[in-house]
Amino acid sequence: MATVLPAEWIKNWEKGGRNEFLQLCRALSEDKSHDSLSFRDIQQALYELSSHVVRGNLKHEQASGVLADIIEFREDMPSILADAFCILDIETSCLEEKTKRDCFTQLVLSCLYLVSDTVLKERLDPETLESLGLIKQSQQFNQKSVKIKTKLFYKQQKFNLLREENEGYAKLIAELGQDLSGNITSDLILENIKSLIGCFNLDPNRVLDIILEVYECRPEYDDFFVPLIESYMYMCEPQTLCHILGFKFKFYQDPSGETPSSLYRVAAVLLQHNLIDLEDLYVHLLPGDNAIIEEHKREIVEAKQIVRKLTMVVLSSEKTEEKEKEKEKEEEKTEKPPDNQKLGLLEALLKIGDWQHAQSIMDQMPPFYATSHKPIAIALCQLVHVTIEPLYRRVGVPKGAKGSPISPLPNKRAPKQADSFEDLRKEVFNMLCYLGPHLSHDPILFAKVVRLGKAFMKEFQSDGNKQEDKEKMEILFSCVLSITDQVLLPSLSLMDCNACMSEELWGMFKTFPYQYRYRLYGQWKNETYNSHPLLVKVKAQTIDRAKYIMKRLTKENVKPSGRQIGKLSHANPTILFDYILSQIQKYDNLITPVVDSLKYLTSLNYDVLAYCIIEALANPEKERMKHDDTTISSWLQSLASFCGAVFRKYPIELAGLLQYVANQLKAGKSFDLLILKEVVQKMAGIEITEEMTMEQLEAMTGGEQLKAEGGYFGQIRNTKKSSQRLKDALLDHDLALPLCLLMAQQRNGVIFQEGGEKHLKLVGKLYDQCHDTLVQFGGFLASNLSTEDYIKRVPSIDVLCNEFHTPHDAAFFLSRPMYAHQISSKYDELKKAEKGNKQQHKVHKYITACELVMAPVHEAVISLHPPKVWDDISPQFYATFWSLTMYDLAVPHSSYDREVNKLKVQMKAIDDNQEMPPNKKKKEKERCTALQDKLLEEEKKQLEHVQRVLQRLKLEKDNWLLAKSTKNETITKFLQLCIFPRCIFSAIDAVYCAHFVELVHQQKTPNFSTLLCYDRVFSDIIYTVASCTENEASRYGRFLCCMLETVTRWHSDRVIYEKECGNYPGFLTILRATGFDGGNKADQLDYENFRHVVHKWHYKLTKASVHCLETGEYTHIRNILIVLTKILPWYPKVLNLGQALERRVHKICQEEKEKRPDLYALAMGYSGQLKSRKPFMIPENEFHHKDPPARNAVAATVQNGPGGAGMPTSLTINTAKLEESAAEETDKLKEKSQGTVKVINKTVNATPKVTTSNGNSASNSKIIKEKDDKEKSGKEKDKEKKEKIPATTPETKALGKDGKDKPKEERANKDEKPREIKEKTPKSDKEKEKAKKEEKASKEEKSKTIVTTIESKSVAEKEREKEPSREKDVAKDMKSKENTKGGEKIPVAGSLKSPVPRSETSECEREQKRRKVDIHSSPSHSSTVKDNLNELKDSSTKHYINHTTPTLSKSKEREVDKKDLDKSRERSREREKKEEKDRKDRKRDHSNSDREVPQDSTKRRKEENGTTGSSKHSKSESPSDSPRSNEKEREKSKSKSSGKEKGDSIKAEKMEKSSSGSKKESRHDKEKEKKEKRDSTGGKEEKKHHKSSDKHR
Repeated sequence: MATVLPAEWIKNWEKGGRNEFLQLCRALSEDKSHDSLSFRDIQQALYELSSHVVRGNLKHEQASGVLADIIEFREDMPSILADAFCILDIETSCLEEKTKRDCFTQLVLSCLYLVSDTVLKERLDPETLESLGLIKQSQQFNQKSVKIKTKLFYKQQKFNLLREENEGYAKLIAELGQDLSGNITSDLILENIKSLIGCFNLDPNRVLDIILEVYECRPEYDDFFVPLIESYMYMCEPQTLCHILGFKFKFYQDPSGETPSSLYRVAAVLLQHNLIDLEDLYVHLLPGDNAIIEEHKREIVEAKQIVRKLTMVVLSSEKTEEKEKEKEKEEEKTEKPPDNQKLGLLEALLKIGDWQHAQSIMDQMPPFYATSHKPIAIALCQLVHVTIEPLYRRVGVPKGAKGSPISPLPNKRAPKQADSFEDLRKEVFNMLCYLGPHLSHDPILFAKVVRLGKAFMKEFQSDGNKQEDKEKMEILFSCVLSITDQVLLPSLSLMDCNACMSEELWGMFKTFPYQYRYRLYGQWKNETYNSHPLLVKVKAQTIDRAKYIMKRLTKENVKPSGRQIGKLSHANPTILFDYILSQIQKYDNLITPVVDSLKYLTSLNYDVLAYCIIEALANPEKERMKHDDTTISSWLQSLASFCGAVFRKYPIELAGLLQYVANQLKAGKSFDLLILKEVVQKMAGIEITEEMTMEQLEAMTGGEQLKAEGGYFGQIRNTKKSSQRLKDALLDHDLALPLCLLMAQQRNGVIFQEGGEKHLKLVGKLYDQCHDTLVQFGGFLASNLSTEDYIKRVPSIDVLCNEFHTPHDAAFFLSRPMYAHQISSKYDELKKAEKGNKQQHKVHKYITACELVMAPVHEAVISLHPPKVWDDISPQFYATFWSLTMYDLAVPHSSYDREVNKLKVQMKAIDDNQEMPPNKKKKEKERCTALQDKLLEEEKKQLEHVQRVLQRLKLEKDNWLLAKSTKNETITKFLQLCIFPRCIFSAIDAVYCAHFVELVHQQKTPNFSTLLCYDRVFSDIIYTVASCTENEASRYGRFLCCMLETVTRWHSDRVIYEKECGNYPGFLTILRATGFDGGNKADQLDYENFRHVVHKWHYKLTKASVHCLETGEYTHIRNILIVLTKILPWYPKVLNLGQALERRVHKICQEEKEKRPDLYALAMGYSGQLKSRKPFMIPENEFHHKDPPARNAVAATVQNGPGGAGMPTSLTINTAKLEESAAEETDKLKEKSQGTVKVINKTVNATPKVTTSNGNSASNSKIIKEKDDKEKSGKEKDKEKKEKIPATTPETKALGKDGKDKPKEERANKDEKPREIKEKTPKSDKEKEKAKKEEKASKEEKSKTIVTTIESKSVAEKEREKEPSREKDVAKDMKSKENTKGGEKIPVAGSLKSPVPRSETSECEREQKRRKVDIHSSPSHSSTVKDNLNELKDSSTKHYINHTTPTLSKSKEREVDKKDLDKSRERSREREKKEEKDRKDRKRDHSNSDREVPQDSTKRRKEENGTTGSSKHSKSESPSDSPRSNEKEREKSKSKSSGKEKGDSIKAEKMEKSSSGSKKESRHDKEKEKKEKRDSTGGKEEKKHHKSSDKHR
């Protein structure tokens, strides 16, 4: 405590210190404002003065002099001085220093005249009094005081009761009951009361009791009675008043007694004025605290029992129900408990505004126990009303509302009214927290509090606050949230369906960010209802009512049920929606009626619904997959569907849902994309479906109006508002781009992270869902965002790919609209700048605009791929391909016409409609006309645009394909980086890819080989199909369908072919050095040969399809069936290929019926469609001219496509590959698809003059000439050959080097053969003979190994596919024999690389081709096969001739022929035996379905026998005829030809001979197979026998 008396005053006491001290005391005495403070300061001053005397700093005379001066300043100055002496007395008595004690004694003695003896006797110690001489002996004094005390406090007063006179009490009551309105004061009355007590000997306690009774009866005179009691209490003990009140309360504690409110009020007022202590009074009140706690627990238990009753299904009898009702009545009759005096006092305290005492009473009780009693809740609400009144009037009253002002409490001690938001924190928030859910008793106060909250949020969100204010506001904001959570929402639950309150609350809620709102709803739903017995009951009742409504909800009673749902939702939306959503998840047919019935909800309820949906989606206990782990759970699908419908129909905020999906994606979970997909589909009307018809697809390539009219399944109406809402939600929360990027990244995440343990089918589904949603969402952004918004949000392509790791296809998909926007805006700028209207000018400007926009893109794409890529295709080409869309390439005129015609029909129908009122007619017609005009305008606009684009492409095309390595490589890059990624991106992209390939062809783009491109697309579809998801397969099918459509159009008519392909560089069959695509007609593929090539493609498709169908793999079968269904309009066209497919599909139908119903459904669907297409299929010889005459065999080589014509392409290789075994086949296809399969020719060492890649580059060019001019002499041919040698290009050399990339398997199989070749470069006949013998031996050994491997394979395959495996076995058997037999010449093993005599090779290849077509159960061997083999035979023949200078002698040739004859005879004998056995078997074994097949095949055989005679392939009746006839022909041909021509014809005829033999074999294949089925070991022995007989021969 600071000193009042400075040390300087004491030092300079006489000079000025004394006066200063006097002035200080005077000032302190005169200060009336703070009595207690000035009293304390005077005490301090006197004490300090006296202590200076004790310490010896001041003389006692000086001190007593000053004290004499100041003693008159205050009445109580002597008492204050006595207090100071008392303290010093205690302090000095403890000290050992006598001097200080002496100083003290002298000071007191000098002041005795100032303070009376009695006062000093009261205050000072008896010893001190003795030393001062005020008492004689301290001991006696002590004894005397003890006696007096005993007499006063412990002796029973023997009152003579008769002394109290009644008149005194009568006068007392009259005194207190008089009119108090005049000048009568409490002091005056108090004096009278004292007189009465004295005069009539009244008991003071009884007098006090009577004063309290009168005060109870006259409560309005607080100002009189409170001071009176206060003054009267000076005469009594402090506890007396409390005891009297307690006695009064005791009196009413009988079970029947009811405490009057007046008593509560008196007690409350006395408490407020601190005349009694709450602790003292509280003990007198009943019930005890323990009883209250027990009662509270009992209420909770009862509430839980009620809940249990409601949730239990009780199938009770009527009797038990009656008993229960009686029990309940009895319970009601039981006596109600006595008054709760604590609550009565609490109510009184609240009414007079004594919040402090009320609060301390409530703290003694369980939470919300007090306020659960309505009177207390209402009293507390009233107190809050009063407290918030000024602030509410200032900021809370809505505009135009008068309101009824509330007057403040007359009580000065009531809580201070709030003038600012800061004041609310002091008392109001606290009061509300004690109210809790019971604010529901006063809806008006509820509304006021909410309005204050709204006003606060407005202020909180305005930015003009200082930092300090902001911190205060933050604290207030958290208080507002707490009040909302603990008071407002629980109170709403207890209100009786008050929609106004719900809307009022939404006014405040909508100012909160959704994160806060959802947090509040979560608390409300999951925690609040458990906090209070009343809320527990309400929850149970709500669920019960919800069940009642939902059981009765149907489409018919949507309106009445909707009203009931609305009523129920106003108070308890979380509970209701939770139940409704649980029902929707179980029964998806409820979705439509529920969505329709939600129209009576308030805004708050819609928001709560959004939260409940998200909570249901995020439920961790629910499995997102069905038990089979292959499909998404139905509950999730139902919720997603409900989401889409409800968000579209009602104005619910989307931000939370979208953020939830984004968060799930961030966490690597893509299941919930289903929701986004549904929401975008329903709200924006953009649907993603694979089931689009071609008409719809065509419409989708037009403008926006055409898309809306003809592109979608459902007519899209009224999505403008909902799509605007979706767009705003995305932009406001910056979710547009993040969602796109997350989806693009998640596509791979589905496979590599999410799909680890999952079933492949499910992974595919999730991938498709992810991809489709990306496409749909991207489409929505492109069509709904403004140009600025879009460009601002989407970064450049290199940033997307390199920084955000977006896959390239997705990155371009997102950037494409941006490029289109930028080009069109730049174009418009340029048009405005110059007003040139000529078409030429416009095109020029458009191209300039494109260059300006796309130049940075060309730069950016370079970083996307390794530098090597740009050797073949230019960045410009790459960017052009990815940046254009179908809209840019073609105008869908037919779609526009279709929609315009529809509108015309509609208008006609409107005219014809008699019932429609005229004004409606007019409106409808106007609508149709406007639409029609829009469509026509749009078509015109698109047409101009397409023309500009095509002009641009014409200028660009020369720089597109650089082909620095090879054209083959260029095509590879084009397919790998452009076509394949984009054709499976979306259905429109699939069409676009096919169209683009055609466009590049039509533009006569340099270095682009159309033939190669189509060939690569059709040849190897197995891997592509196998690696697709379901939807990708569908899109890939569309792409193939469009490609086939183009090819079929060219195939259908020579005129079209000549016009569209005849002179085009894409159909060159010789690939020269870059830039040297000279238009030599001989280099072009002619129409007939093109038909052969198309047949080959059809055959390849069949082969791939059959392979996929036979794998047994779910994905392979499903995908190929999807692809086949899509390409059905154009494939199969050839009858035998169609039948082969039909059989395989039929087999799938039978096998999968029980196992995999989805595959069965697909197969059945396709099977039906295929049967309906059967009448349109044509025999093979109508599809392309089969077998040309023998000497045209050379031409056939070239006809079968570019392979024979020196092309370093997959075509040539394809023809050879067809003959490989299944295992080798797959490897090679893989290699081929990468464009790396090339051929090593080791004979280069021997003939350095000719550089060969496929071993026939030079020679084949000669073949082409032979096609034109078959009658030329050998010399001319030589000349041509020499001329052509220089045409072997750097490309072909490169190919020769690259040939090392051949499959390892092939290399392993044939590693001996190349060695032999080196030895066998033919120098002389002797060397040749030597080589032959060695070769023979090695060949035979090899054939053994081949056969054994084949056998083992066939055994393994037998279980899985008996028929095909047997066919393969037989064919391989023959192949091995022929290999052995043909050992004299250069050995071949399936590919051009392999060195086998060409004629033999072609024979065995034919054999195998026939086998493969047999697998497709086509007995007539496919002419593709023939053509391929002719081509191969001839190319190889030529090749052989070119490299061998000495020809074989005739004698050797004869030897070879004899051996051939012997072998064929032996074979034919064996076949006849087998045939007989098989005929018997067939009768026994064949089922109906099997019978049909042989009939077909025999019919076909007959046909073939009839038709092929002209082409020198006629089959003789007896098996021995064929070799003889061939021999004759051979002799004829020998006499005709000489030199090289001889070699040619011999080989051609030999090949034909062997093929005719092998044709016969094909007849017997089936018989062989059946025999083998019965006895596989026998088959093996026979094979061995063949081999040994070959050796002996």
